[in-house]
Amino acid sequence: MNRSVAIGAGVVAVIVLIGLYLSAFTVSMTQQAIVLQFGDPRAVVTEPGLHWKLPVVQNVVYVDKRILNLNAPPEEIIAKDRKRLVVDAFARYRIVDSLRFYQSIGSLQSAEDRLKPNLVSSLRNVLGDHTLEELVRDNRAGLMKKIQAAFNNAAQQFGIEVVDVRIRRADLPEQNSQAIYQRMQTEREREAAEIRAQGNEEAQRIRSRADREVTVLIAESERDAQIARGEGDAKRNEIYAAAYSQDPEFFAFYRSMEAYKKSLKGDNTTMIVEPQGEFFRYFGNESGRR
Repeated sequence: MNRSVAIGAGVVAVIVLIGLYLSAFTVSMTQQAIVLQFGDPRAVVTEPGLHWKLPVVQNVVYVDKRILNLNAPPEEIIAKDRKRLVVDAFARYRIVDSLRFYQSIGSLQSAEDRLKPNLVSSLRNVLGDHTLEELVRDNRAGLMKKIQAAFNNAAQQFGIEVVDVRIRRADLPEQNSQAIYQRMQTEREREAAEIRAQGNEEAQRIRSRADREVTVLIAESERDAQIARGEGDAKRNEIYAAAYSQDPEFFAFYRSMEAYKKSLKGDNTTMIVEPQGEFFRYFGNESGRR
């Protein structure tokens, strides 16, 4: 009898332990739990620690309460100024209503599939009302705030709060980039040709001015040389005249000697003149008289 009681007590103890094991569950700091009974939610547990549920008939679904990342694929978007952009963006969100999240989506994988179209739609709606210049330079931070607000409004129906939205990259499509590059290259080549033409024009102007100045300098120098030469010739003639007036006979002799010197210069000088001519009058007569 005692043995049967002991066995029964042991069985009861095992059943109780199994019941306690099946009734207990723990919630970590990064989780929140939903207690389901035959698929219907019975409780939402947000406090970390040890908690209890009915064994067998109830089960627990855990929902992450950390900030999660959502990466959207690069999308081509048309801005307000009709410029096409390839936008690469991502968002950060957290689950603030686990019950609504479970009922509307169910899992994180499903959440990404449901949230990505909403993020892309928010990007299109906001960026479609603004120009490329506003996105890349003037109001990038403000536009990301608008996208976050629009995306958050769409995500609230799933029990999700959008914490942040960021645009990694906003570029023109490859074909547009190539066209813009070609246009920029053509524009730079045109500017270079224009600058070269202006440089050539300025160089020609400088050369013309320099040539004109050289011509003027040469003309002035020749004029001054002619004046100096004329003044020298006049002074020479004046001196010759004064000398001639003092001794005409010597002056005539001197001029004849100069003529001989210039005419008989060199080794092969040949002259055919009359011996009794005026040119050789001092050869046979010192006085030069005939």
